[in-house]
Amino acid sequence: MNKNTKVEDKSTELVSILKEQFQGKLNLARIKFLSLFIVALCKVQTVNFEKLSSAFNSTAKASSSHRRIQRFIGLYNLCPDLVARLIFSLLPKKEKLVLTIDRTNWKFGKTNINIFMLGVAYKGLSFPVMFSLLNKRGNSNSSERIDLVKRFINLFGQDCIDCLVADREFVGESWLEFLNEHRIRYYIRIRNNFKLYLPYKSKEVKANWLFNSLDVGQFKHYSKLVRIGDQLCYISGCKIKGKDGKIDFLIIASFNKPDQAKFFYEKRWQIETCFKAMKSSGFDIEKTHLSEIPRLQNLILLVMLAFVWCYKVGIFLHYNVNKVKTKKHGRKAMSLFKYGLKYIASVLLNPVCQDDIHIEKFLSCT
Repeated sequence: MNKNTKVEDKSTELVSILKEQFQGKLNLARIKFLSLFIVALCKVQTVNFEKLSSAFNSTAKASSSHRRIQRFIGLYNLCPDLVARLIFSLLPKKEKLVLTIDRTNWKFGKTNINIFMLGVAYKGLSFPVMFSLLNKRGNSNSSERIDLVKRFINLFGQDCIDCLVADREFVGESWLEFLNEHRIRYYIRIRNNFKLYLPYKSKEVKANWLFNSLDVGQFKHYSKLVRIGDQLCYISGCKIKGKDGKIDFLIIASFNKPDQAKFFYEKRWQIETCFKAMKSSGFDIEKTHLSEIPRLQNLILLVMLAFVWCYKVGIFLHYNVNKVKTKKHGRKAMSLFKYGLKYIASVLLNPVCQDDIHIEKFLSCT
């Protein structure tokens, strides 16, 4: 293979790519910082500022780089929509998208850090596109969910959406009303004891009552419309064995096409693998000591950009260079994100590991 750009020039190469991508929306100093930060993050794989500053490709001392990181995170307001537009432009496909919503949370001291994320499912992981930080402990409410989906539609339109998938904590009458009125297809898991009204029988039942007669693993699409509050929807479900061996149910509410419920709902877990990649399997975002929302927002946006870079490189390597092995249980030996991260890190850290794959180009949509 031909020798590629020198290790120390990678952040410089990224500057020209990001300058083209942001098209005058960020000044050169900010773009240089983004490049240095993303490269350093892929090297050290942690959001610890001290370690990041020591990995900056800069002639400045680590202490100066540390202050530079603190100033950007603490004083600058990186626009979330700007980052969302960049990530959307980098998606491998931009139509018939499966939107995934979920949240991840942890505590730093007495502060609850609660990230409510909207992503796009793609080949095992979700591309993180936009998020809101919930200034509370616990689940999002209907208005917060509606606001996040509206932000997506305002930026990218509704026509690109195939459906939305979510877990059982994301149910609410006004939320379903919004999705129904906008004719956004959805597949949302509901609790076993969720109360449903059967119009044709004029009676209320618990959701699992409709699926009690099934054998374990048997899937059923209930043929008639049911009501959740005042909202009509379809219900599909199956009887499953939980991790503890006890009988459980997977019950999915949908706007239409209940026969596709299981196929689409299974894509929901891809946002969990995205969270894992941003946390313990990738950049250790949980190790941050930041707790103020504006600072956390800046950090998360930077991590999202690094994630997308790694994932796109991993996708390319898997389909064009060397496929990740599949284990006997049917899962890949490593995620495509991890594959890309390991490759990028090896290029950035090892002067010998330079080939003709221009890794910086994967943050370009051209």
